[in-house]
Formats: sequence, C-alpha cells, structure tokens
Amino acid sequence: MNLSYYPIPSSDECLPLVRRGFEYGWIEVKKRPPIPDVSEVKKAWHNHSAIFLPAILTDVLPLFQTDIALAHNLVEEIQQGADFSEFLESEHYDRRLQPSFDLAGASFEDNDDQGIEKVIFDAWEGDEMVADNLWCKASWLSFDEEDGSLRFRFSFGFEGYEDVAADPIRQEWAAKLTDAIFPESAAVTSHPDLNALLQTVLDCGCVRFMERIVYFNAPNGGAQMHHDVERGHEGVVFAQLSGSTFWLALAKPKLLDEIDAFLAMAPMDKWPQLRKLAADRQALSDYLEERDHEWAEDLIDRTPEFFRHLIDRGYAHVLEPGDVLLMPQSSLETCVWHSVICLGDEAGEGLSFALKKN
Repeated sequence: MNLSYYPIPSSDECLPLVRRGFEYGWIEVKKRPPIPDVSEVKKAWHNHSAIFLPAILTDVLPLFQTDIALAHNLVEEIQQGADFSEFLESEHYDRRLQPSFDLAGASFEDNDDQGIEKVIFDAWEGDEMVADNLWCKASWLSFDEEDGSLRFRFSFGFEGYEDVAADPIRQEWAAKLTDAIFPESAAVTSHPDLNALLQTVLDCGCVRFMERIVYFNAPNGGAQMHHDVERGHEGVVFAQLSGSTFWLALAKPKLLDEIDAFLAMAPMDKWPQLRKLAADRQALSDYLEERDHEWAEDLIDRTPEFFRHLIDRGYAHVLEPGDVLLMPQSSLETCVWHSVICLGDEAGEGLSFALKKN
C-alpha cells in the first residue's frame, strides 16, 4: 500500500494517528494495491508476512448491513452502561440464540479491570447438552476513559487456563455462538472466494474459524504491538466490516531487524536499556514475550519516529469496509506482530478469527 507519513498534515486528505491521547503523526493513502493473486498470497504466507486483501468482502457486505447496524447499537448501549446479558435476553437476540443456546449465567468480571461482563451459555441439540460453559466476554480495550473501544471474545471454560485446542467440540460451539450473536460473521466464514483462497494457502480441504473476537475500535483507540499465537492455530484473519483502521504488521524477525536498524540511526543516549538487550538478538526476542516489556514498548508503541520508520519500510496498511488482513501466527519465532489505530471519527466493527485446519 502506498502511504505517506507527515509529522503535521499536508492536505485535507491526511488522517491523524491518535491512540489513547498519544499523537503519532498523519498519513495519507496515495494508492490502494490490487488484490494479490494466489501464488503471491501463498509465497507471502510461507514467508510469514501479513497479506492485505483489498475489497475481497465488498460483494457480500450489503447483505449484512442490518446486522452490522444492530451490533453498533449493542455497543452504544454497553458503552452507556447497559447490561450485556439483559440485552441478549431481549426478544431479538433470544430469537437468534434459540433453540441451540441457553443463557446459563453472567459474571461482571470484578477481577478484571478491563472486563465488563461475561455471559455464559450451554449449547443443546434437542434434549442433549452438547457443550457447557461457553461464553462471550465484553471488555474495554484499554484503561483510558477517553477510549470507548470494546471487544467481544468467544471461548469456553476457565479463561487463561483452558487449552482450547484440546476440546474441538466446545471450540466449534463457541464459534457457533459468535454466529448467533453476530451473524455478520458469515461475511468471512461463508465467503466462497476467501475460503477457497485460505484452503489453498493452508493446503487443507476445510478451514475452521476459531477463538473469535469481534472488535469495535473507537476514535482514540486501537491495540499496541502484539501477536496472537495459540496452539493449534495457523494464523488470524481480520476483516473490516465498518469504519477504518490503520495497521502496522510484520513478522517477529522483521520487527527485531527494524528495531536494530532504528536504534543504529538514533542518538546513542536514547533507549539505553533496550540497546543492551538488542545486542543479543535472542535476549531481545525473549524479552518481547514477557508480559512487561516496557523498554521495548516505549519504542515500538510510543515513538512516532519508529512508526514512520515502519511505514517507510512498507509495513503499514489501512483497512476499509470489505478489506481483509491475513497474519500467520504458527509460532512465537515467526508470528506477525501487529499494532492497530482507529481512523476517523466513528467506531468500526472488525472480525478477528483464528484459522485452524480441519
């Protein structure tokens, strides 16, 4: 994607990069690329590169505009303090959930400062319970009171302790729960061209979309640089259904390379602790996996010049409705790390689904 970066806006076409009150600069999209052919996608995937698929879903998005509008209404209600579980008990959502899903309970997540409410379901086929303790958890994306971004994560069991890959049946039913609450998920899961492409890239007869998250990135919101590696998953598909987002996305070895290259050009008195770590590539790689990697975060998440460096190196993407970004996530050593910022004045809906070979 042909993007230009500016420390200050140069035209009315420039878009500000702002996340949680921090200003990174401005960008202008000069030219959107064509959709890559299958051979290019396969090569990029096996090279552990993020793959931008522009407008691949635009043919089906009109079919889901009512569902997308209802999802935005749900988000607005939760932002204003409505109970998620009560909303799901309304006639409209109850009609979507029945007869397969019974709402079994709710937790207001007092032990999670970003958690809002976890709604728990059991899945049924006729008179037989086929999966228990499925859940959808609504959370804030940050602690910033000026960031209204939300996410809805679907999974099962004990959060943070469950080996989700070990229970494919409940994993599948958690995915079906996503379809019931957010039916616009079918824009991805039932799209024939996207599924055919993924089957070719992953060399399998069927792709499963698991451990699903529905994001609503709001102005001033987004996500810091991170990865989504989880056992049994090949990667992640992210689909923009409404609104717009800015992304930096690159494989971990490339991120390490770019940290080295940037530090080599920067004044020697900057980032002294990170420089010591970067002298040992494996030590820096291991440090990035630590929950607290503040020395690295200061550079990769809060330094506008590093953002510009990655943009100039070609790792930036702007996603509009109908666009998809594929990100390999098969190992900690090669996974695509990514950073997200909401663009514009409105929240946008995005689908983030893990890819699993059937």
